[in-house]
Amino acid sequence: MTTAYSLKGQLVDIEKREIYPAKIEVNNGRIQAVDRLPTAPPHYLLPGFIDAHVHIESSLLVPASFARLAVIHGTVATVSDPHEIANVCGIEGISFMIANGEKTGFKFFFGAPSCVPATTFETAGDAISPKQIEQLFQQGNILYLAEMMNWPGVLKEDPQVMEKIHLAQQYGKPVDGHAPGLTGENAAKYAAAGITTDHECTTFEEGRDRIRNGMKVAIREGSAARNFDALIDLMDEFPEHLMFCSDDKHPDSLLEGHINQLVVRAVSRGKDLFDVLRAACITPVRHYGLPVGLLKVGDPADFILVEDLDTFQVVETHINGQLMAREGKTRIPHQDCQEVNRFKADVLDKASFELKHQGGTATVIKALDKQLTTHKIRVTVPEASGKVISNTEEDILKIAVINRYEKNSIPQVALINGFGLKKGAFASSVAHDSHNLIVVGVSDEDMSRAANLVIRCKGGLAAVNGPIEEVLPLEVGGLMSKADAFEVARHYTRLDKMVKTMGSRLQSPFMTLSFMALLVIPSIKLSDKGLFDGETFEFIPIFDNQQP
Repeated sequence: MTTAYSLKGQLVDIEKREIYPAKIEVNNGRIQAVDRLPTAPPHYLLPGFIDAHVHIESSLLVPASFARLAVIHGTVATVSDPHEIANVCGIEGISFMIANGEKTGFKFFFGAPSCVPATTFETAGDAISPKQIEQLFQQGNILYLAEMMNWPGVLKEDPQVMEKIHLAQQYGKPVDGHAPGLTGENAAKYAAAGITTDHECTTFEEGRDRIRNGMKVAIREGSAARNFDALIDLMDEFPEHLMFCSDDKHPDSLLEGHINQLVVRAVSRGKDLFDVLRAACITPVRHYGLPVGLLKVGDPADFILVEDLDTFQVVETHINGQLMAREGKTRIPHQDCQEVNRFKADVLDKASFELKHQGGTATVIKALDKQLTTHKIRVTVPEASGKVISNTEEDILKIAVINRYEKNSIPQVALINGFGLKKGAFASSVAHDSHNLIVVGVSDEDMSRAANLVIRCKGGLAAVNGPIEEVLPLEVGGLMSKADAFEVARHYTRLDKMVKTMGSRLQSPFMTLSFMALLVIPSIKLSDKGLFDGETFEFIPIFDNQQP
């Protein structure tokens, strides 16, 4: 349908670093003209914001629902890694994400997941081979090779890893990175292999090292991992090498804001306006070759109207010349969707979560607030009748991971510090990267109850506190809900508050829990096969005299 309209305002030309009164004319979804005016209304016209690296699945929303919330905050596009659904459902899951995203008009740009499964030390629902990655590239709608988490494989020049990277280069696709803590010669070798970005930098020095090795850094501020404060001063030295991303963002925080929040914070920190907007709007387009408009004649009409350049309060969001949001109200309707899923785990009794005390001290996972990394600590743990029991005074709880892809799965049980629960338990089928069932709790009975709530729904988030039980079903892959985005956000908020009333001091308990099985992030995690050292890449025992 042919649509034509015009808008006046103060146009922000990021690349020319100027702001001037202008009128833009839109026709058939594209910018037909940009005319300077002597005066114009005081609001500002600028390109839309882009999330340079995000797993849509972590919002607990299907793409069409994610878009409903994102456009309110001026986001017009995402660089989306469908790694999570691919670990559950393989190519079928990726196809679902693409098809669902196409229903909205929002610009989702998906990559080919490079590490499915992420490691051989866990059970995943599927695997994606180099041949399948090539088939994805041949489709034409896959724009990059998604984060290469297997940095040891890159450094050792593993044949299959290198084949995936070479395929991306052959098809002219950039390769995203993922190498937390990698420095020096190893970081240089990783970049030289063809890795072009990293969103896992947690320190200024690490970010500078990446950039000096020719990579771009995506400054991440998600629901769990928050690296903005540590990295934003890179903008003073390397403004053209930065992007903004969320990586993983739960629906309650997406309801509050998105990339717009990072823009506001950066400007309030005194960073140059045009450098900030380059990171938020321009650099992802240039780096990935995205078909997203930059307010130039002939471009797709992807832009936003904001009240000012301090709060960046979004008045309107336009994508391909269509009004997607106005004054905090989304124009994208809720749509029902199909279900794809793989979930076979059976209900468990409380005895399944017992952990035999082997004597001596125990190795315990120490969870860190606002970080994906963990520390390894050694503690003496209490026992009763030869079994380990929780010590809420010292915040030593049990954690378990259950293979969701097979019947009669036996939980792998370990110990964790940092969750702060004084009572109850909570569980999730969102557990990066293979998305097996994960649960943490004060007692075996509470852990079994919480886990079984998720099992009976074939995926979801759940919490139990005495007689109170709460569950948010995630029908799509055990990762995403079919419900309306705003209802999912409200339901998740109730669950989050419930866990915090149970004692957790974490900013985002469910998000933090989901990363306790992420083996590629050091230093120690738990898979459905056992306790795993992410620095040596091997299983380790819990107790001194126990075999791993």
